[in-house]
Amino acid sequence: MLNLRQNPDRPGDQNSFVALDFETADHGRDSACAVGVVRVRGEEIVERHHWLIRPPRARFVFTYLHGITWERVANEPSFGELWPQLAVRLGGVAFVAAHNAAFDREVLRTCCAAARVQPPAMRFECTMQMARAVWNVRPTALPDVCRFLGIALNHHDALSDAEACARIVIAAKRRLPAPAS
Repeated sequence: MLNLRQNPDRPGDQNSFVALDFETADHGRDSACAVGVVRVRGEEIVERHHWLIRPPRARFVFTYLHGITWERVANEPSFGELWPQLAVRLGGVAFVAAHNAAFDREVLRTCCAAARVQPPAMRFECTMQMARAVWNVRPTALPDVCRFLGIALNHHDALSDAEACARIVIAAKRRLPAPAS
C-alpha cells in the first residue's frame, strides 16, 4: 500500500511526484470543474498549477462546497481542451498523490474517456491511507490530517487541497526509515 521508495523499474523521475486534486460539479465523475496540480522534487514544491474546467453539464450540485458556479466556468476550457497542458504537468514523475486517491483517479480516468484521450499509466498513492499508516491519524478527512500535521488548508480549493497532499507526502517521507543498503 504505502510505497514511497524508489523503483528503478518505473519510468519517470524517481525523486519527483505530483499531488492532484479535482473538484466536481455534480455526482458524475466526468464533471471536473477545477483541478490543482503540485509538483514536488525531493522535498521541495517546484510547481503549482490551478485550472477551472467547463464540465459537460451546466448543473452544479457542489457549489456549496467549493464555491464554483457555471457562470465562473462557462468560458473556461473543457477537460479535453485542457488535457495537453494537464498531461505535461502529470508526466515524468514516480507517482501521483491524492487524498482519497480512488476518487481523483476515477475522475481523471472518466474525464479522459469522455475526452477520448488515453489516461496516463500512473501509480497513485493515497494520502488518507498514508496518514493512517504513518501516524495512525483518525479520522482521516483532509482537514483532520492537515490539523494534525499543522498544514494550512483552504479545503475544497483544488490548489490548496493538492498542496496539502504534497505536504502530507513530504512529511510521510521524513518519517520513513532510510532504505536498507
